[in-house]
Formats: sequence, C-alpha cells, structure tokens
Amino acid sequence: MAKKSPKLRTVTKSVSAYPLNKFNSDFPYILGQEIVYLLASKGRADLQGDEWEQIFAKCIGADWKPSNVGLDDVVMGNTAWGAKTVKSNIKDFKKLKQIRLISGRNSPVYSYGGTIDTNADPNVIGEQVLEIWNERVSAIREKFKHLRTVVLVKSNDLSQVAVFEFDTVRYDSDLYDFIWNKNGNLEGYDKGAEHKSANKRFTWQPHGSQFTITEIVPEKTLILKIKQPEKLDKAKILEAIGFDKSWVTIERK
Repeated sequence: MAKKSPKLRTVTKSVSAYPLNKFNSDFPYILGQEIVYLLASKGRADLQGDEWEQIFAKCIGADWKPSNVGLDDVVMGNTAWGAKTVKSNIKDFKKLKQIRLISGRNSPVYSYGGTIDTNADPNVIGEQVLEIWNERVSAIREKFKHLRTVVLVKSNDLSQVAVFEFDTVRYDSDLYDFIWNKNGNLEGYDKGAEHKSANKRFTWQPHGSQFTITEIVPEKTLILKIKQPEKLDKAKILEAIGFDKSWVTIERK
C-alpha cells in the first residue's frame, strides 16, 4: 500500500510594505515638496536626522515613532525602517558608489567588561562589536518581520539628494578580517580582500565606541535635483497669521 503524503497547513508568506527600493510614483514629489518647504522656512540648507525620519514617513504614509535604538524610527505594518542622512561632496550623485553610515555606539567594554587597546586581538574585538550590532537587529526583528534602513544622501546646499534603502541585517564575524589602523581604530574587511579603503566594510573607534558601516549605493537609486526657493519673509508671515503682542504673556519680569 502506497504511503500517503501528509496534509500540510498553508503557510502565508509575510509581505513587506512594498518591494525593496521601489518607491511609488508620488514619493519623489512629496519628498521634493518637503525639502523645498524646509529650505524656504528655515532659510538655510539644514535637514536633521529626525526631520528626515518624519519626511520619509510622510512620503510613504507610515508612522513616525522615534526610537532610542535608531533601527525602527518609521513603522508601517510588519515593516520598520531606520532612517539615516549623510552628506556628500560629489557633484554628480549618479557617480555615488558607496557611503559610510554612523550605526550607533557599540562598546565591548560596557557589554563584555575588561579594557581594550590596540594590543588586543582585532578579530576578537571585531566579533564583539558585530555581536552588539547583531543583538540590536535581532531584538527589532522579533517585533517586525521586515527591517530596512533608508538613506538620504544630501549635498551641502540640498540642491541634490539621493534616496535608497536596503535590508538591515546581522553580520557573521567569520566573514570579515579585522585590523587596527595607524590611528588606533578598528577596521573590518571582507575576508580575502586587500586592506584598502575601497574594500573597507566597518570602522569602530575605541574612544567613543562609534561604529560605522560602509554601504554600496544601488544602481537604481532615486536622485532628485531641487530648485532653491526664496527664503520666506518673516514679517509677512507674522502679518499673515495676525500676530500681535497679545500672543505673548509675560509670566515673570
């Protein structure tokens, strides 16, 4: 008698908010509008990280929920994003190849105890630094099936911006080779790669514990050029909203 195959329950695959790095058709215009308003209202090219989190949330119709960890500042259903900004002096953003992202402070001294100097085995310290990162990622992935990082690369005057996203992942320390550089900072490279700046994947600074990750910029990165608006006239704005001295109450003189 032939054996019957077991009947299995249908498994529903968890679908992300939208396909990775494929923003909808309204996204560029909402983003451009928000940047133009920011330039006009501030009168200077100053876009901070928390402002980018809010702008990105508005662009995709998600919720802004600032996080201490910085990996889940924007939330939509089963998908969460960490939002980061970085400046670039490259004139043509089509030539962007890679960027370095500050990715938190990872302190092996705090997490594991002991002291650290450049006499320590760099691969042991590198493993500890990555494991601190990995634990943060795992903690967020317990709450969200899909975890991404969305990056805004900006020129100094905000006349040009680039946006891309990638999956936020854990890193296997066995795949990397760590060394101490001449400045006493730890650098991580893909195993087998030459220890050149072009091949650098991680940097960790013992003083301050700052951890940075080098990310490759995708070919299909969204790039926008922004027309610079005139600065809003403060006196006209105050007049338009009907401001007078009655709006100010002196509590103590």
